[in-house]
Amino acid sequence: MKILGRPGTVSGLMMRTGQFGFAAASISAMLSSGDTSKFTAFSYLVASMGFQVLYSFALACLDAYALKKNRDLQNPVSVSFFAIGDWVTSMLSLAAACSSAGIIVLYLHDFELCNRSHLPCLMYEISVIFAFIAWGLLFMSFQVMLWILASFSNNPHL
Repeated sequence: MKILGRPGTVSGLMMRTGQFGFAAASISAMLSSGDTSKFTAFSYLVASMGFQVLYSFALACLDAYALKKNRDLQNPVSVSFFAIGDWVTSMLSLAAACSSAGIIVLYLHDFELCNRSHLPCLMYEISVIFAFIAWGLLFMSFQVMLWILASFSNNPHL
């Protein structure tokens, strides 16, 4: 079965590279805003995106290796590992992005602190946008892995 985003394919490598790039961009935007240690949600976002950077980079390297050596990564054990990793990482990323977005809405609209203080709210917003894009790509990858796992259960000879 030919599904876009499968492990060991060009589309899978592009998806992992996008996850890595947007998570790294989220970290860069958040860290360039200054001190994030006083906001727990922003610290959690940096930690979660850091984990996603490492995870996505490792799987992108694995995809690149599989492409170079012409190896097939579609077996039930490796796809199960990818699915579990994608699920855990996507839940952490979604929680971090949502909590950071909540803080931004609170400061920007409810308290109007961004207008009265020197908080770099624009950089916070950009970081959260990048985090949501990275999460979206990771969640798409998770769905691909689930689809492949389902195809194994329907056809054990794959």
